[in-house]
Amino acid sequence: MLLLIPAIEIKGGRCVQMVRGEEGFVYSDDPVEMARLWRQENSKSLHVTDVDGALTGHLVNTDAIRRIVDTVDIPIELGGGLRSFEAVKDAFDLGMYRVLIGTMLIENPDEAKRVLDVFGPSKVVLGIDAMDGIVVVRGMAESSGLTALTVALNAKTLGFRRVVYTNISTDGTLRGVNVSVLRELGEKTGLRITASGGIGGLDDLLRVQELEPFGVDSVVVGRALYENKFSCQGLWRRCEAGRYPYTAKV
Repeated sequence: MLLLIPAIEIKGGRCVQMVRGEEGFVYSDDPVEMARLWRQENSKSLHVTDVDGALTGHLVNTDAIRRIVDTVDIPIELGGGLRSFEAVKDAFDLGMYRVLIGTMLIENPDEAKRVLDVFGPSKVVLGIDAMDGIVVVRGMAESSGLTALTVALNAKTLGFRRVVYTNISTDGTLRGVNVSVLRELGEKTGLRITASGGIGGLDDLLRVQELEPFGVDSVVVGRALYENKFSCQGLWRRCEAGRYPYTAKV
């Protein structure tokens, strides 16, 4: 069974939902309360994005992130603005379980390699944000001109083992996922894949679930959870009944 990871996107200190790279909804003025809610709903991990950090190139919502770590007792992965070794180290000092780097890999692969060598591939994963198959960087503000497959293969040569792939075209829209892209990424790279963007309900989750043989073992879900498109409690209870693992391993 897929590991389902609630998304918490922080912009201006609030919990928001980005839609195709732009702010679409505000779900709470306090991201910490949302983290507490998902933990009460039995979430086993959280995916946190510092949206302001992604745009500025450094962590901005540090206080909210620190309070989330102090509030919940589950692993948290963090992305957004981590473009140097020092920034990644600071994120781990905040208590992160795992970090995502994307822009750093494309603009400074030597620094990305250093981060990977020091902290390890179970703690540092590749974050790919793609629009129409092309990777965008700097908080989705610029095109890299590179395909997602090219970036993923380059990352694999450096030692990365997992990619969090976000389809910007459907992110925050509830319009479904591009299964063929996820399958190709898994088949051609051999990386473990966390899918993100477009999940609209249980049917979409089941379609992604069929990609498990190709390395897709987890999914980040935002709007569909916030707008009650399915019961996260029900899904996790289903995992318990089937004795499925809760943690997507590298």
